[in-house]
Amino acid sequence: MEQTETVTGPRLTPPHGVAPAIAALMLGTFTIGTGEFGMMGILPAFSHALGVSVGQASAVISAYALGVVVGAPVMAIAGAHLSRRTVLLLLLTLFCIGNIGTILFSSLFPIEVMRFITGLPHGAFFGIAALTGASMVERARRGRTVSMVLSGIMFSTVIGAPLSTFLSQYISWEVIYGALSVLGLLCIAGVAFLIPSDRPRNNVNAMSELAAFRNPHVLLTLLTGAIGFGGMFGVYTFLTSGLGQVTHLNHWMITFYQVVWGCGMVAGNSFGGAMIDRNLDRTTIFSLVASVIFMLAFWLFLPSSLAMLAVCFLLPAATVILSPAMQARLMDVAGDAQTLSASLNHSAFNIANALGASMGAMLVENGFGISAVGWGGALLSAGGLVIYFITLHVARRHTP
Repeated sequence: MEQTETVTGPRLTPPHGVAPAIAALMLGTFTIGTGEFGMMGILPAFSHALGVSVGQASAVISAYALGVVVGAPVMAIAGAHLSRRTVLLLLLTLFCIGNIGTILFSSLFPIEVMRFITGLPHGAFFGIAALTGASMVERARRGRTVSMVLSGIMFSTVIGAPLSTFLSQYISWEVIYGALSVLGLLCIAGVAFLIPSDRPRNNVNAMSELAAFRNPHVLLTLLTGAIGFGGMFGVYTFLTSGLGQVTHLNHWMITFYQVVWGCGMVAGNSFGGAMIDRNLDRTTIFSLVASVIFMLAFWLFLPSSLAMLAVCFLLPAATVILSPAMQARLMDVAGDAQTLSASLNHSAFNIANALGASMGAMLVENGFGISAVGWGGALLSAGGLVIYFITLHVARRHTP
C-alpha cells in the first residue's frame, strides 16, 4: 500500500515484508548477472559444441552487450506509463524467452539473436529493481538497499559464473542456460508474490522520460560511470592472462584469485551502500581515488603473487562502490525521468566495459605489456574523478 512520497515515487509496503521483497530482487539480479558472466566462462565448451573458434563464438557476448545498451532506454521508455512491478514481470519474461531460445538452436547466428534478445531487459531490470527497492525504505537506508539489490550481480561473479564454468566441463552448456530459465521463472514468481503492487504512472510518458537526455546532471553522472568504471573492466579482461603469464600462477590458483576478486566486489558493494547513506559525494570521490591507487598497484605488483592477492580483493572492492553511488545520484537528479535514468546507468557501465577492454587491448597489442592495463585503468578512473568534480561544480551553480 502506498504511504508517503519519496524521490523515487510513492513509498510502498511489501505484502510479506521488506526483506523477502529485497531477496526477490536480489535473486533477479543474480540470475541475470549469471546469464551475462556465465557465457564468458563457458565460451570454450560453447565454441567446441558449435564447432567454431573461440573468437567466432565470442560474438554471442558482443550480441548480449549490444542488447543491454539498446534495451535499457527502449525498455524503459516503452514501460514508462506502466507500474514498476508489471515492468519487472515483463522484463523477466523476456529474459526467460531469450534463454530458452538460446538452447533451442545449434548454429551461431540464431543464438546471437537470442543472446541479443536476452540482453534487452538487463539494464532496465537492474535500474527498475533498484528504484523499487529504494521505494520500500526510508531515505536514510536507500544506499544500503540499492547496494543489496545490486549485490546479486556481485554474487554472480563469485558463485554463478565460476559454477557455470565448472559445470560446463562435465555437462552441456545447454543445461546451464536451461537452469537459468528455471531460475528466471522463480524470479517471476518472487516478483509476483513479494513485490508490492504500485499504480500505473499515468503522469509519466515517453517524453517525460526522454527529458533525461536534456538534463546535464543525469548526463554527467552517466559519463562519470562510463569513464570511471572502465579501468576495472580493462583490468578484469586481462586478469587471467596476467596472473598466468606474469604472476605465473597455475590454473587452480587463477580460479582462486578470480573468486577473491568476486568477494572484493561483494564486500565493496556492501560497504559502499553504508557509505552512500552517510555522504554520497564523498563516497564517490573515495571510490575513484582508491581505484586510481589500486590500478597503479596492479601495474607495479603484478609479478608478486602475495601482493596480487590483496590487489584482487581491494581493486574491485574500491571500484564497485561507484555502481550503487551513481544509481543513488541518478535518483536525486533525474526528476520525472527516474526509470530511463536508472536503466541508462547500466548502459553506461556496459560502455565502460567496452572502453576498458578496448583500452587494455590497445596497450597490450602495442607492446606495453599486460601490466600496463593497470596504469591505463588508473587514467580512466582519474578521468571519471575529473568528470565528477565537474558534476559537483554544475550542481552547485544550479543550486538556488
